[in-house]
Amino acid sequence: MKSIEMTGKTVDEAVQNALKALNVTEDKVEVKVIDEGSKGLFKIFGGRESKVEVTVKKDYKDDAKDFLRNVLSSMGILAEIKITEENNVLKINLIGPNMGLIIGYRGETLDSLQYLVNLAINKNNEGQYKKVTLDTENYRAKREETLKRLAGKIAYKVRRNNKAMKLEPMNPYERRIIHSALQNDSSIVTYSEGEEPHRRVVIDLKKKA
Repeated sequence: MKSIEMTGKTVDEAVQNALKALNVTEDKVEVKVIDEGSKGLFKIFGGRESKVEVTVKKDYKDDAKDFLRNVLSSMGILAEIKITEENNVLKINLIGPNMGLIIGYRGETLDSLQYLVNLAINKNNEGQYKKVTLDTENYRAKREETLKRLAGKIAYKVRRNNKAMKLEPMNPYERRIIHSALQNDSSIVTYSEGEEPHRRVVIDLKKKA
């Protein structure tokens, strides 16, 4: 983060001088007063100027946009990047043609890109960690509904055949959806087994667990 020390006749003047030098507004910075200064004898002799350290705050949204623009450009993909922040989470939505390339097979490319954005904006971060969720064409919600339906179908087969069934390997987010979808089923229990990235959910009857 960019930082500068600046002086002035008062703390406020020192801050304003720093803001002009950094070309930012006060809401974009953090101010540390190094020396409040002194007016000196009779406000004339031996006075000291005020001194402050002004640091530009990390702009997570701009960092995320810059990173995504570079990645998408290298992939030859044109997309509008919309970012909102809610409960310390950056929600990023990509809008444009050829979004299937961004989603990839069962969302693998989208998940990988989301992971990279998380790394990029939190790199060398001494402040608050920001979580990122990346989506396009409402894929996340559609995938969640698909997984919930899958969980219901597999649970039905497990009850009918009285036999445990293993699902395909899934990432932690998708496994949580399966577990959550069946957590209130009185006859079914779910658990995960295996090592990443091949970890999968097992659906079984409670009486057998």
